[in-house]
This record gives sequence, C-alpha cells and structure tokens, in this order.
Amino acid sequence: MNLTERLSDDMKQAMKSQDKFKLSTIRMVRATIKNQEIELKRTLDDNEVLDILSREIKQRKDSLQEFRKAGREDLAENVAAEIDIISVYLPEQLTEEEVKEIVKQTIQRTGASSKADMGKVMAALMPQVKGRADGKLVNQLVQQFLP
Repeated sequence: MNLTERLSDDMKQAMKSQDKFKLSTIRMVRATIKNQEIELKRTLDDNEVLDILSREIKQRKDSLQEFRKAGREDLAENVAAEIDIISVYLPEQLTEEEVKEIVKQTIQRTGASSKADMGKVMAALMPQVKGRADGKLVNQLVQQFLP
C-alpha cells in the first residue's frame, strides 16, 4: 500500500471514529498532495509524497518554535499534535549518531577536504537521509566535520 492509499484509509478511519482533529490534519496533507498532482498533471509517487510530508512537518516545526516564543501554548499544542499525526507516515527517523556516521562516510567517499566542498557532500548525502533526518541537523553535522 502506498502512502496516498494509507492516507486515504486513515482518513476514512478517522471519519468512522469521529476523530475530527486527525481527520482535518490528514485532509490538509491530502489537499497539499492533490494540489501538487494538479500542478504537475500526474500522480505523485511515494518519494514525492515523502517530500511533501517532510515539508509539512518542517513548516509545522517552524510554527511550533514561533508559537512557543510568543507564549502561545494553546496553538503550540495543536501544531505539535499535527506533527505527531504526520510523522506516522514518514520512515523511521535516524538517530543523531547514525546521521553522524553517514556524514563521515560521505565526506570520506566524496573526498571533501574543506567547507568549499560542502555542496558536493550535501548533494551526495541528502538522497541517503531523505525523509529520515532533519536537513538542518545534516547541514550542521557536515559543517562540523568539514575542516
């Protein structure tokens, strides 16, 4: 079962169980996916859906930070709950240690020797961690390990 089908099934289940919050969150995500399909005039594959899910979580994490900074815990709780619902559809996240190991291996494999090679390292690295690690963390670790 692909991600789009899983989202549809979970949406139906949320309707049956009358879980309005989960239902609205899944509908928002499905609408974003549908808009992208309309724009591209084709059905999205699982990798493209993963990109959308990752982007949705990143946007919500940014909002979460802003709400907490502004002292709006009521809004922060809602956004955190949305993140939890969407996270279910992402592959299992890598730990920071696993990401560090992948970064070290990629730096070695690409022969990167300075920060000037960062683009080359990131280009080789991102497909390996796509949807499984936060891009901001990956970027920080690459900067940390490059001299």
